[in-house]
Amino acid sequence: MKRRFSWASIALLLGVVLLAVAGILYLAPSDQYIFLPSEARPLAPLVKAEGEHPDRNGGGIYYVAVDVRQASILEEAFPGLHDGATLVPEERVRPPGVNERARRQSELREMSRSQKYAAAVALRELGKDVKVTSRGALIEAVGGEFPAAGKLRSGDVVVAVDGKPVRSATDLTERMASKRPGEDVKLRVRRGDKTLDITVETVSNPRDSERAFLGVVISDDADVELPIDVDFNLGNVGGPSAGLAFALDLHEELGKDVDRGRRIAATGEITLDGKVLPVGGIKQKTIAARDSGMDLFLVPGENAAEARRYADGLRIVPVDSFQQALRELATLPTNA
Repeated sequence: MKRRFSWASIALLLGVVLLAVAGILYLAPSDQYIFLPSEARPLAPLVKAEGEHPDRNGGGIYYVAVDVRQASILEEAFPGLHDGATLVPEERVRPPGVNERARRQSELREMSRSQKYAAAVALRELGKDVKVTSRGALIEAVGGEFPAAGKLRSGDVVVAVDGKPVRSATDLTERMASKRPGEDVKLRVRRGDKTLDITVETVSNPRDSERAFLGVVISDDADVELPIDVDFNLGNVGGPSAGLAFALDLHEELGKDVDRGRRIAATGEITLDGKVLPVGGIKQKTIAARDSGMDLFLVPGENAAEARRYADGLRIVPVDSFQQALRELATLPTNA
């Protein structure tokens, strides 16, 4: 006896197959990353400072994060599956030769450093004695495809290039600017309690073939001694872009009426001298601040034009320093 299939059975079978294929494509990783909006989160419950004051008039300082992960093949083909999504090439998120684990560890170190720098800037502005000792350029990660691999290690601190002192990541970048791809560079490196002299052959920068490249991710290595206890508890959130928000929240918690009773979102990497540097994912951060009902959004000046494209009524305030941010907020009328 022959078994007959109805059109309904065939349609059901095709539907199951299509769902299975879609599921596989949704789980299978692509070679791109996807940025997605998250939400604005208040810092007051997450930041504790010795001698902090209770909030007098509501409001609060909020930080905005971006959900960053490797996109699936389906998301790469149809980025519109998620509102506010942006596909980003892998090399813009994860430097060549740096694996995902190393990238994630680097992000967490950046977050720790941003907290330390934000506390230093905020407390200095309040007239407190903060001791800062610059120690060199910290190697965050080493690309496995470059000559530095096997010579430099994550955690090394570069203190000199060709005999010239290096006290920060900027110093190392400036020293490297005079080099041509293929030239050797002599590095003096602090590794634990040892000091080593290491010669590394440079290669062409993958993003600019005329620039010499070591194949490392670097940041400042500075020792910051705070006069009071400050504790941040943001879990596994990584990256440096909450620095401005941290500094503003500390000012608020230590008795200054920074928010004027309003819900203030802020983003921007902060340096030890109070500069506010541009950040990535500003589209997603603006959408998060907008959809979370913020009264205004402080952003680095270089990010302001893009933020305004997605603001949809949210007030965007560009700032280039912590002091400028304080001045801008001081002009707000108090929200009774």
